[in-house]
Amino acid sequence: MHNNRKKKKHTLRNVFLAFVLLIVLGGAAYGMTKYRSVKNAVNSSFKPSGVTKDRNVSSQLKDKKPISILLLGTDTGSYDRDYKGRTDSMMVVTLNPKTNKTSITSIPRDTAINIPGYKSESPAKINAAYAYGQVGTSIKTVQKLLNIPIDFYALINLGGLKKVVNKVGGIDITPSQTFKWAGYSFEKGKKTHMDGAKAVAYAGMRYSDPNGDYGRQTRQREVLMTIFHKSGSISTLLNQSFINSLSSQTQTDLTFDDLTAIAKDYRSVRKHTSETHLQGNGEEVAKQSMEVMKESELQRVTNFIRENLDLPHAKTGNIQFKPSTQSSTTTKSVQDINNIGSQRSTTGTSNKNSTGTNSGSGISNSGYSNSGY
Repeated sequence: MHNNRKKKKHTLRNVFLAFVLLIVLGGAAYGMTKYRSVKNAVNSSFKPSGVTKDRNVSSQLKDKKPISILLLGTDTGSYDRDYKGRTDSMMVVTLNPKTNKTSITSIPRDTAINIPGYKSESPAKINAAYAYGQVGTSIKTVQKLLNIPIDFYALINLGGLKKVVNKVGGIDITPSQTFKWAGYSFEKGKKTHMDGAKAVAYAGMRYSDPNGDYGRQTRQREVLMTIFHKSGSISTLLNQSFINSLSSQTQTDLTFDDLTAIAKDYRSVRKHTSETHLQGNGEEVAKQSMEVMKESELQRVTNFIRENLDLPHAKTGNIQFKPSTQSSTTTKSVQDINNIGSQRSTTGTSNKNSTGTNSGSGISNSGYSNSGY
């Protein structure tokens, strides 16, 4: 029974991000009148991050300038909104209506970093940032890691992708490798029609992939973009009863008005999509297996993201783990991190570390360069 729960958790990991991306980009295709009928359901998912935004996001939207969204997925509470534990995956999505381009960048869950505000707990995996300081710390961590602004976030509990795929009538994908996972078989080069259960199995397999989590990230993005580009999928998904059934599994600081502005003025970004991921080297850090990022790789991804945000070149961030200069003897274990997530769901913010450092004081206090924004 335990193995089945573990396998289900791995197969459902945050590929439900597809739903959020569809909502963000698809409103205009459905028609604004009907889209407004889901306003209450969308706004029920609204929750500020607790971090002062580094840019005036209202002006960004009003002037139709590029924006960024941090997509997060949790690996616990897959059917209930408890939002504890770790974020199992991260994606930075940028939307540029001027160039008609969307960029999607995956950040490996095992990326070795120093979590802002948690020196004694560092180095740690990037997915621990949420367990220690929730959304605010996750945002600060990504911003400091890559020296980029995060304008909005969307956090998703698991359990929705299956509904989304089934709602659009399934998806067709040609696997790039042959494997079996969660009771399903996939054959390399053979076009395969997938219902929701099969799609989450395809996107969630990790341990049989020769590329490990990097291969899983690629398949996640493949499923996401297949749904995104499927003809008619937007109008199928954007109805009130369906969104009501999923709203309890999402949390975001995108308001209904923000979403309608994006749906109206950013629809052209669907024309071109570029994807990438941070590529690290597997090393043992703090008695755990982590992905250590070279500064040159971080700089490449910083350039990739900033380019689609129409931002000038800037040096990448500075919180990555550096083996030559840091001790890796932190005593926090994976179980310690899980326990912190569980405690936070019941004790709120009474713990002095529950919101990271100065979560309400803005990113300008976090130490990274923002002169290029």
